[in-house]
Amino acid sequence: MIESLLIANRGEIARRIIRTARRLGVRAVAVYSEADEALPFVKEADEAICVGPANPAQSYRNTEAILAAAKTAGVQAIHPGYGFLSENADFARTVESSGLIWVGPGADAITAMGDKINARNLMAAAGVPVAPGTTDPAADVDAAVAAAASIGYPVMVKAAAGGGGMGMGVAADETALRTEYDKVRAFAERMFGDGSVLIERYFPRVRHVEVQILGLADGRVIALGERECSVQRRNQKLVEESPSPAVSPELRDRLLAAAVRAGEAVGYRNAGTVECLLVPRQRDFEGDGPGTEEFFFLEMNTRLQVEHPVTELVYGVDLVEEQLRVAAGLAPNFDPDALTAHGHAIELRINAEDPKRFLPGPGAVRSWVEPSGEGVRVDSGYAPDTTVTPFYDSLMAKLIVHGADRAEAISRARAAVAGFEVVGPKCNLLFFAELLDNAEFLSGDYDTGIVGRMR
Repeated sequence: MIESLLIANRGEIARRIIRTARRLGVRAVAVYSEADEALPFVKEADEAICVGPANPAQSYRNTEAILAAAKTAGVQAIHPGYGFLSENADFARTVESSGLIWVGPGADAITAMGDKINARNLMAAAGVPVAPGTTDPAADVDAAVAAAASIGYPVMVKAAAGGGGMGMGVAADETALRTEYDKVRAFAERMFGDGSVLIERYFPRVRHVEVQILGLADGRVIALGERECSVQRRNQKLVEESPSPAVSPELRDRLLAAAVRAGEAVGYRNAGTVECLLVPRQRDFEGDGPGTEEFFFLEMNTRLQVEHPVTELVYGVDLVEEQLRVAAGLAPNFDPDALTAHGHAIELRINAEDPKRFLPGPGAVRSWVEPSGEGVRVDSGYAPDTTVTPFYDSLMAKLIVHGADRAEAISRARAAVAGFEVVGPKCNLLFFAELLDNAEFLSGDYDTGIVGRMR
């Protein structure tokens, strides 16, 4: 096993990686910005090194500073967490060329899946269903209009290098497409340094479901079930649950098999996620239950996902441990041929944002009381007398619950939300209290428009 590890991240995910490292006897080194010096992950690491000021470009995205910290600390490996440098192929290559172990997929896999157009084409060649769309970037707005005429409106306009719900727009007709194309292209050039744009068919009522994959050290790729991610605001997830209430056993078999093919197509190693859109079937009779008959590849996240804990609770697998084992060339700490799902898990992202418009609301944490009890887990990045600053993502904690079935998980989630107290920053706990009593959510028959309908 790896003996020492630098975590090139912050907040709850750094703290979560430290927890597994401590259990395994791995020395965990944290890096932190000047703005994060008082956060729990800094204190809980075996060693912590400041890598720069609050601006992420000068700290958490500063590859030279992070590599210097790794050298100073004398670690064997670097775990990037999620966000920041986690899907930066150049950084992964630099880490490995420096003689360190990269806890993640190979740089070639990151590169292959980092461009949405290239990823779509690779998946189509591997037999993974993809939505109707362009196979090359739309060179200009006229090319986008021509593509849309062939695909059929409405269409989604996407930044090829985008991710995390950013760099997307929907067009119902040519006039809207011309506007959205210019907006998305400008945004992509500014945010990603790549203005390439693709055009895909847009499905108004869809579910967002993803599959957790793990590329093992022996070359096999396995799937650890699916997660439902359809409760979103601005195309960004707020709630995840596993298993998905929309996925039948037959659909699950097809979905997981496609995700494994996706991983095999790029020689995937380590943890990753294959994200898909589920398109609802047409109902013949009033009262037909939830169900889908089509799914399409959306993208692959070549890293650990924020929502990985729901998979851990359902399958009893520590995914961070498995990441370290794969990176060290070791067999998994479970039998891949005997994976069994148990119960139901739900994750709520506790963000520093108001519960109505979801606008960020950073501030000093005056009180922080976490819920506890059977089936309740909290992965948090903050504590009393710390500050949520405006420099980073608004995620403060993840509240994860597990029950024997979905009804019990929802019941435990309600109690846990009621017992979670955050005073100081704005907080979206009131939204979750509302969601957990929402008839559409409770039915399990919901889609990505649920938050908009609640507002």
